[in-house]
Amino acid sequence: MADEAKELHVLRGEIDAIDIELLRLINARATLAVAVGMAKRQGRVDVAFYRPEREAAILRRVLEQNPGPLSAPEATRLMREIMSACLALEHPLGVAYLGPEGTYTHLAALKHFGGSIHGTPVTTIEEVMREVEAGNVDYGVVPVENSLEGGINQTLDALGKSLLKICGEVVLNIHHQLLSRTGDIAAIKCVYAHTHALAQCRHWLAGNLAGVECTAVSSNGEAARRVRDEPDAAAIAGEVAAEIYQLGVLRRNIEDDPTNTTRFVVLGKKTPAPSGKDLTSLMFTTLNRPGALYDVLSVLAAAKISLTRIESRPLRQEAWDYIFFVDIEGHADIDSVRNVLAQLEDKTSWLKVLGSYPRAVT
Repeated sequence: MADEAKELHVLRGEIDAIDIELLRLINARATLAVAVGMAKRQGRVDVAFYRPEREAAILRRVLEQNPGPLSAPEATRLMREIMSACLALEHPLGVAYLGPEGTYTHLAALKHFGGSIHGTPVTTIEEVMREVEAGNVDYGVVPVENSLEGGINQTLDALGKSLLKICGEVVLNIHHQLLSRTGDIAAIKCVYAHTHALAQCRHWLAGNLAGVECTAVSSNGEAARRVRDEPDAAAIAGEVAAEIYQLGVLRRNIEDDPTNTTRFVVLGKKTPAPSGKDLTSLMFTTLNRPGALYDVLSVLAAAKISLTRIESRPLRQEAWDYIFFVDIEGHADIDSVRNVLAQLEDKTSWLKVLGSYPRAVT
């Protein structure tokens, strides 16, 4: 026992020494970040403090060089928080997101920017965009598609009208928790959740809360906020919401499909520089004639540019006319993509580049 206590004492001493060295190195990085901020400000009015392409490159390097035993997600999460804290010393980022606090969009904003942002929760996707357009915040985060439910129509429609650019993406695995003030699932008389969350848990709800009223609300964060004041109700939301609204987790991971994933986009006023692993998002309409969409896709195929997503929406101007949303690999500022975009101008009746941005680091 004495030898074991001595070994633990030595190991803990080594950990303490490493902790001090870590603190010194993190503060050295923070000092350099402050110097970078000062250098950027000299003689410049419009300064880009946040560089999505550089942060993506740093996180990819962490993934490539992480020797373990820390997992890749944990290593990148720690690095993200260090970068977030250092960037806040240069310029604290304001980020609007679909609120209230505790929504999955809030979680996506924290995953992408780290915990040192100044978050602004708003009630609609259009309001997120207005906050960025007005300059009240630096960036906005909105959901764009779900692996089970498809595209978020409100976001797709709003992107067509906005001057903002997509400058980043966040991919979030969605795990729904049943939250409540009560510890007894038999006491639940009502379940609040966003429409998509109710749909994604429909089989679990039917099997475990049959006959209980399910009420759709504006967001899962709003569901948790309501349940805070209703002891016989439950909310479907994430664990962050449980922490914020001080709710217990009655059942974990109640989603019907464990692969449930939502993709979010980060909106800003500028397109980031190429990072080497980028996507470009487009929306376009075609002439109403046979082969019109084929003509567009053949341009991409001939240039050997991969299409990672395509979705259509009714145009709402004439019956059976559609607008297409497409993601392609590459950045609009590299020659191959620039040439394709020029050709697509002739193949479409209307074309809009929504943005070029680094692929999510996963």
